[in-house]
Amino acid sequence: MGSAATEGNDTLLGNGVVGILAETCNMWERRAPLTPSHCARLLLGGGKNGPRVNRIIVQPSTRRIHHDAQYEDAGCEISEDLSECGLIIGIKQPKLQMILSDRAYAFFSHTHKAQKENMPLLDKILEERVSLFDYELIVGDDGKRSLAFGKFAGRAGLIDFLHGLGQRYLSLGYSTPFLSLGQSHMYPSLAAAKAAVIVVAEEIATFGLPSGICPIVFVFTGVGNVSQGAQEIFKLLPHTFVDAEKLPEIFQARNLSKQSQSTKRVFQLYGCVVTSRDMVSHKDPTRQFDKGDYYAHPEHYTPVFHERIAPYASVIVNCMYWEKRFPPLLNMDQLQQLMETGCPLVGVCDITCDIGGSIEFINKSTSIERPFFRYDPSKNSYHDDMEGAGVVCLAVDILPTEFSKEASQHFGNILSRLVASLASVKQPAELPSYLRRACIAHAGRLTPLYEYIPRMRNTMM
Repeated sequence: MGSAATEGNDTLLGNGVVGILAETCNMWERRAPLTPSHCARLLLGGGKNGPRVNRIIVQPSTRRIHHDAQYEDAGCEISEDLSECGLIIGIKQPKLQMILSDRAYAFFSHTHKAQKENMPLLDKILEERVSLFDYELIVGDDGKRSLAFGKFAGRAGLIDFLHGLGQRYLSLGYSTPFLSLGQSHMYPSLAAAKAAVIVVAEEIATFGLPSGICPIVFVFTGVGNVSQGAQEIFKLLPHTFVDAEKLPEIFQARNLSKQSQSTKRVFQLYGCVVTSRDMVSHKDPTRQFDKGDYYAHPEHYTPVFHERIAPYASVIVNCMYWEKRFPPLLNMDQLQQLMETGCPLVGVCDITCDIGGSIEFINKSTSIERPFFRYDPSKNSYHDDMEGAGVVCLAVDILPTEFSKEASQHFGNILSRLVASLASVKQPAELPSYLRRACIAHAGRLTPLYEYIPRMRNTMM
């Protein structure tokens, strides 16, 4: 990147010149915050009096899903040097040396929870007097995030897990139609990936699944965008959704079937969506679960997921937001007890990727090129292969980039409505409230909403 311009905050912030960063955090990151078509519309739009984008400078990238020439055709300039830009946008965190003084930046910073690994980035932002806008904190009137890739994470995560499930079942001695499915990034589009899942679905509907691994039950935690995306893929397969209280009945039917006809094939999967009411119960047996009370006083509740749900799950698809104040969904001791009693759990698809979080034994994130590890609870050991005892775990933290084209289009559709405002103001106070609330730092200081970060940071040291 070019050297920082000597111009100060007053001359650069609000100058209407937007820079698009080349993504450098991960070799698989191919998304862009704006597509060429979004850039073309921004450069053509805006009146004399309203906020407008005057120029867009794009850092060259041979990894980005859209080629540099496409941006050039849309009217953008291609240059490593973004020093003329008052607003610089990306997807993931840029390298520290790419942070220029006295600019506005917008990206997913992962700093507002005092995430230890990103505190050097926050220090750099404060040192360089940067105005930092975090996409994760842009929230609409309904309380939901405006800019998110949740559905794409759910879609890619479920496809990737089905790909690995075929390998895992093969290592256990069973051939299944899942074996023919590739990972999400192996398809040129989301539509092509869905078509491949439908081919698997037709195989299951026609030839069935081995009774020795059935019933196959996918448990989805939560009902948000991530869960919706994962369920969208699951619903392409022959399936029946059941309520949590019906799970024991399915397994009773399986046991009867096995006694009478062990070679019988099964032509569907089961899905079960669970929320916090299925995961905890009040410590006072006379009290019913109350969501508001649980969120206010989680200490009044005890975890029951390992008793009510996990004993019947073949796959846990973890899509639910979690904080440390809540009890974990499944810890190591609970998993060990479950496996000792013959639990059918084959794997965990942790799309939330909270390391050491709600699924305690998810102790690391995985990569697109090596998406799985195997955890053996009997030995408390971790392995990189599919062979042997335990459960296989997927914990890829960059799933949406596997559908880079569609994810970028979706994201840019929303971001393009905000860019002109962000590029045209000198002070966050000039912005609408929903954008002001997303500003973590300005002019070398944390903004009032985020002054808690140093205190949280100290408690986590």
